[in-house]
Amino acid sequence: MSNTVLSPVRSSLDLTELETKGDYGNTRGRAVRFGPSVSFLKTLRHRIDGYFEETGQSKRDLPRMYFKTFVIMSWFVATYCLLLFAASAWWHVALLVVSMGFVMSAIGFNIQHDGGHGAYSDKRWVNNLMAMALDLLGGSSYLWKRTHNQVHHSYTNITGHDDDIDVGFLGRLSPHQPRYWFHRFQHFYLWFFYGFLPFKWQLHDDIGFMFTGKLSGHKYARPKGWELFVFVGGKLAFLSWAIILPIYFHAWYLVLGVWFASAFLQGIVLSVVFQLAHCVEEADFPMPDEVDNRIENEWAIHQVQTTVDFARRSRLVNWLTGGLNYQIEHHLFPQICHLHYPALSKIVEETSNEFGVRYEAHQTFGAAVASHYRLLKTLGQPTAA
Repeated sequence: MSNTVLSPVRSSLDLTELETKGDYGNTRGRAVRFGPSVSFLKTLRHRIDGYFEETGQSKRDLPRMYFKTFVIMSWFVATYCLLLFAASAWWHVALLVVSMGFVMSAIGFNIQHDGGHGAYSDKRWVNNLMAMALDLLGGSSYLWKRTHNQVHHSYTNITGHDDDIDVGFLGRLSPHQPRYWFHRFQHFYLWFFYGFLPFKWQLHDDIGFMFTGKLSGHKYARPKGWELFVFVGGKLAFLSWAIILPIYFHAWYLVLGVWFASAFLQGIVLSVVFQLAHCVEEADFPMPDEVDNRIENEWAIHQVQTTVDFARRSRLVNWLTGGLNYQIEHHLFPQICHLHYPALSKIVEETSNEFGVRYEAHQTFGAAVASHYRLLKTLGQPTAA
């Protein structure tokens, strides 16, 4: 099977090897396997490669991406400096908190995400550098590459394997998860709890992992050497710019309040963008066969039918989310820079139709939000299957 789309950059999840084995790992119990290939992914790769050959464009190392990074980081520095030195009224702070929440999300969606997937550059060190943007935001690029690349991108929407659709007892995001009486109200209250995602990363997941070596039931090797230096150094750098330095200029309770509000907004933005791609009415939640633990469809078809695009005509949504409104294309070709997704989506949709693969996309951001709301409401009812 051709792997030209994936080379020369390799992520921590080597899809070429996995497709050959038909085995996508063993995270909880037996390995989950996928159905035999029907040449869907092979055809897609051939056509995507043909697109780049015809247009002469590079899959990574795009000047537009470097410029976009400069714009986003300038936005971040300007917001931070204004908060630190210029804000003198409550409404100044409120506006800047909103700006900080969105710009931290933009850093994650665009810079860190492409870097973590090896989609930013052909050079590994550049990708790693961009992925470290997550460490500066208080997270861990080391853990993200393992939980996101290896788990979510392998087991998308498979209950018990994809941790990104598991919020514990607080919510029911899959029809295969247990239902509690209070889930009947989840379409109201979960939006609030989405805001706590950054705190979960920073205060629970990362610290807990260093003590136990486990995260969400999965066991990972603890970082060593340079990776440990980045893990610890990132935490210290985050605390320095987010808490310690601001306390020299402002009261500690004001600093903590601004940090909490900014991170809370960031959590809502990050969570909602993810939910609109996977936890909507149109997305599938398949389970492996109980006998051989196999998903019926081949891996690529599984990705298309468990993922939904949204707001593809909105340049603002596309710019801010780093192309994650084109989640189908991202899941199929995570090592291609997101700036190419609008063009690639036409190829993916046409090929899906040709193979009889259901390809779904919400026309607007609002339509996707409404679909997620309806799914939450449906799954929270006593009669929900």
